[in-house]
Amino acid sequence: MAGYDQTLKPFLWRAERLHPQQEVVSRTHEGIVRNTYSEYADRTRQLANALEEAGIEDGDRVGTFCWNHHRHAEVYFAAPNIGGQLHTINPLLPPEHVQYIVQNAEDKVLFVDQSLLEPFEAAYDEEAFETVEQFVVMGSDVPETSLEPVTDYESFVGAQDAEYDWPELDEENPAGMCYTSGTTGKPKGVEYTQKMLWAHTMATLTPQGLGIEEDDVVMPVVPMFHVNAWGLPFSTTAAGAKHVYPGPSPDPADLVQLIEEEGVTMTAGVPTVWLGVLEYLQENDADLSSLERIVIGGAAAPESLIRQYDDLGVEVVHAWGMTEMSPIGTVAHLKADLQDISKEEQYKKQAKQGLVVPGLEFKVVDDDGNEVPWNGEDFGELYIRGPWVTDSYFKRPDANESDFEGSWLKTGDVVTVDEDGYIKIVDRAKDVIKSGGEWISSQELENAIMAHDDVSEATVVGAPHEKWQERPVAFVVPTDDAAIDEDAFLEELNEFLMEDYPKWWTPDSVVHIDEVPKTATGKFDKKTLREQHDIESLLDDAPDPDAE
Repeated sequence: MAGYDQTLKPFLWRAERLHPQQEVVSRTHEGIVRNTYSEYADRTRQLANALEEAGIEDGDRVGTFCWNHHRHAEVYFAAPNIGGQLHTINPLLPPEHVQYIVQNAEDKVLFVDQSLLEPFEAAYDEEAFETVEQFVVMGSDVPETSLEPVTDYESFVGAQDAEYDWPELDEENPAGMCYTSGTTGKPKGVEYTQKMLWAHTMATLTPQGLGIEEDDVVMPVVPMFHVNAWGLPFSTTAAGAKHVYPGPSPDPADLVQLIEEEGVTMTAGVPTVWLGVLEYLQENDADLSSLERIVIGGAAAPESLIRQYDDLGVEVVHAWGMTEMSPIGTVAHLKADLQDISKEEQYKKQAKQGLVVPGLEFKVVDDDGNEVPWNGEDFGELYIRGPWVTDSYFKRPDANESDFEGSWLKTGDVVTVDEDGYIKIVDRAKDVIKSGGEWISSQELENAIMAHDDVSEATVVGAPHEKWQERPVAFVVPTDDAAIDEDAFLEELNEFLMEDYPKWWTPDSVVHIDEVPKTATGKFDKKTLREQHDIESLLDDAPDPDAE
């Protein structure tokens, strides 16, 4: 029997007792805000008292519609530690999805950032929000709003006592909730228990996870509304490290300034964020000497991106996970016996999704349900399980039947595993391109195209083809100084790609676009791209890939 339940409470207790002067720094509308762990813990207890006074009881959901800042971080520990459930809501979702999520979750108290009041009010629906008993605007005042009853955060917590007797909670208590982005239907709710968040935190603290130390300065750029900012508010607190929160809508200049001024050693976000920072650095001087590593996830990190940051002395740590996994599942650290391989081979390993973190198991199965060998060539769907992986969706028995097999989560990712155990996502099952009976990885092709000097972003989709079933079409965003003629560039690009790939992998058409549409979590949105373009007509004049 376990001697004590595994919950989030000890992480905050330890940080306050062992590192009382460590900082929690936040960029806000009101400027830079600094709190010590001692002050942060006091404010969290004040919030706990306020939530209890507002009627939050065991299992009640506390919703947040917020950016990354200290007040949001206070909700992260207060709501689950009183027995409630932290429910982060993505403000970039369509209004109808926000309505569905709030109604489905039955939120009781909702925290909203001032800068997000407009999209929040656009999503507000009296029937969908009927369970909400209190709105709290993050800040020290309440702008004009139709929400009611409403108060500002500082008034909500300010009169409360900084002493609070945290209850003893069962480790199976729901502690968090996040919804998938719902690109293929209604968003699906994923609940996280105290034990799941505890286990995920402990795994990310290991060297095989993210290896956060007490002398680290951690800046999560990945939004706190997206799978708990990959767990970083919890793991940074557990380590006793310094937090730096970039606040509302940070641009590359904001991020670079925070790295310079706060001595950030580790940060995390999707690839598009770090591509933007690279473009900023081309035009501006900056001191990134404190920055040791960038954790990149949410989408595949192009090898070219890894190389460019390596040239700056910054390690790119490629990670992969899912909302259903709390979220981290793999990290692409180099194993000890691979430290002496060539730099080129190291880059190839780092560009893969990596090694499964301690505590998880996985298998890769083909269409017949047989496990594929670890040879880097055979591929199948990735199944994964472990103590922080969910085995069901909230109120969605229909999805439970198709997305789970016993204790296994069927990820929907098509992968290979090499002889060293490194997982490489070939594609999402729905995005892989089948051409002439062979598979083409749209994701791998995208990364290869983005290695071209004239390409800032690229995405690849399969277009119907009478002879070959499907053929790849590339949508490219040129760099600022590149002038691209689509026909001429297609030939140039394919010559570039054929240095590493067979001719039948190369795109049959290139389309110049100003921006790749993104999902609410920053991933390339191929569904929207298909709606914006007549994909079927793009291959009308394309050459036969089999022709010489």
